[in-house]
Amino acid sequence: MSAVDELLARARRKLTRVDPAQAAALQEAGGLLVDIRYAELRERDGAIPGALIVERNELEWRLDPTGAHRAPEATGHDLPVVVICNEGYASSLAAVSLHDLGLHRATDLVGGFQSWRRSGLPVEPPPIGKELND
Repeated sequence: MSAVDELLARARRKLTRVDPAQAAALQEAGGLLVDIRYAELRERDGAIPGALIVERNELEWRLDPTGAHRAPEATGHDLPVVVICNEGYASSLAAVSLHDLGLHRATDLVGGFQSWRRSGLPVEPPPIGKELND
């Protein structure tokens, strides 16, 4: 097992990961979906309606409920947060980072945005001129 595979396995042992239906239910109940994919992927594939867009390099600053640069949606340490990357790898590491900030209910989406899309849940289309699966 590579070092990064071991890092990922350790991270995932700290999380109760969710599938797309569970993530949608958490969002419906007031939880926050956070899309950390970079702009090119969102432009290519679209986005989850209502998800907060925060690219990975800004995540901790925007989700720290005590920070000066927090997003208005970062209302407290008890907020359920589901981090979403493209395929469900980087999001696991990011969710553990949020745990380190005290967001103890943070987790990630198994399979990432691609699993959300395959499950048939709503997706906002890419901007005009962009096609799904270019």
